[in-house]
Amino acid sequence: MSIVIQLLVFLLILLSTVLVIGVPVTLASPGQWEQSKNLVYTGSGLWAGLVIITGLINSFVA
Repeated sequence: MSIVIQLLVFLLILLSTVLVIGVPVTLASPGQWEQSKNLVYTGSGLWAGLVIITGLINSFVA
């Protein structure tokens, strides 16, 4: 079960890094927001879901 939590945390860190770099670039680029809006919202929803799932699984282990 520990490997599952480690994998979830790794995915969370990876997605966080992508969002920290990608969202400001998208917002700063002219016209990119309209094209990438759904991708940003999907990434944010996936990030929130990963946070909740990681927390729930961690509560069963700890």
